[in-house]
Amino acid sequence: MRWMFLLLLVLNLFYYVWHQQQAPLRAKEVETLSLYRGGQQDIRLLSESKDARPRHEESSVQQATAEQNACLYLGSFEQEAQAREVEQRLVALDIQGQVQEVDAAAGVDYWVYLAPLASRQASLRQLKELQARKIDSYIISQGDLQNGISLGIFPRMDSAESVMARLKDAGYEPSMRELARSHRDFWVRIAPESRRLADDALLGELARDFAGLQHKIMPCENVASSR
Repeated sequence: MRWMFLLLLVLNLFYYVWHQQQAPLRAKEVETLSLYRGGQQDIRLLSESKDARPRHEESSVQQATAEQNACLYLGSFEQEAQAREVEQRLVALDIQGQVQEVDAAAGVDYWVYLAPLASRQASLRQLKELQARKIDSYIISQGDLQNGISLGIFPRMDSAESVMARLKDAGYEPSMRELARSHRDFWVRIAPESRRLADDALLGELARDFAGLQHKIMPCENVASSR
């Protein structure tokens, strides 16, 4: 029995020593694996890093470039002479300026007319009838309504409709067409390379000398015609 007890004791001691030797190895393996995985989490593909850049930064750069290449416009002037005066003042300051004329939309007119008849002679007879009734009218000499009869162009729709009602009562069949009305203004365009010279002080001075002067930054091709 004593030998059996001693054998069990030796086996327990051997198991204890073996267990103590294995425990640090496992801890070391776990720590190494954790460091490996932690490092792996910090790894990024180059494509992922590139895509992660905020797209609004690229958009902001493009917008800033477009603004730098845009022109500064001063205006608008109803008379070309005023625009020329501003142009000359800019030239005296070595600022590149150019007068440009712009046809801007200014509303709609309403054209009342009678469609062309089968022949010019028939339209002329109809014209004489209208004039005999003291209705203002004239023959249309060109365009898609050539040989038709114009009964007036009116700035208000109710005025045009009143004339149409009068003609219908007289037995005619009038039509109405909208005509875009434009107004010509003059602007002075300052090239991008000269914009830095047109500072706030100069713009303020011009605004005092020319009542209602405005300044806008727009693409250089926005204004079509130039002189």
